[in-house]
Amino acid sequence: MLRILLLIIGYAIGNIETGYIFGKLNKMDIRNYGSGNAGATNTLRVLGPKAGLIVFLGDFCKSLIPCLVVRFIFRDNVSLSYVYMLYIGLGVVLGHNFPFYLGFKGGKGVASTAGIIMALDYRIAFVCLAVFILIVAVTRYVSLASMVVMIIFIGMSHMFVKTDYGFTDGSSTMEFRLLVVIIGFLSIFMHRANIKRLLNGTENKIGKKV
Repeated sequence: MLRILLLIIGYAIGNIETGYIFGKLNKMDIRNYGSGNAGATNTLRVLGPKAGLIVFLGDFCKSLIPCLVVRFIFRDNVSLSYVYMLYIGLGVVLGHNFPFYLGFKGGKGVASTAGIIMALDYRIAFVCLAVFILIVAVTRYVSLASMVVMIIFIGMSHMFVKTDYGFTDGSSTMEFRLLVVIIGFLSIFMHRANIKRLLNGTENKIGKKV
């Protein structure tokens, strides 16, 4: 029941759709412009760098803060605190991607997932950030960088789970691994249209007007 409750709380928080709210403050529905989603990248393309940064930070913090709070509340059981943290983080991403009051049409969850990664392990977060910047600088494809980062997140989390996160119980370890995979591949799934455009050579590059 606690796991379900954390998912529900996370989903409610995830429904705070920063891109949509920022767009409305500018008298527009951001989903009707650019790539059609309410995430930071589309906001960057449509409204500029300042708006993109504000939306990114909003989506990032709405998962980072709840995840850190959950880790603190359950700090007496380190491994379980990580598992519970992933549940509320997954709920936030689901709420961001599928907000009920917007017809379940939100963003792609990259910034919110980044908040989960930072709450989980700053080392993974810094590696992901470095790789993200490198790929965007070389290819100018934000979508490609985002998907590669998710694979790194999954791989490094699995690598550290036994040595750094205090797991001694096999079932809890498996639950942690499964949640990490779900969160990472959920973001990749949300990029399925981008994957098609990348393969077709028609994907939008950062800095290009849409």
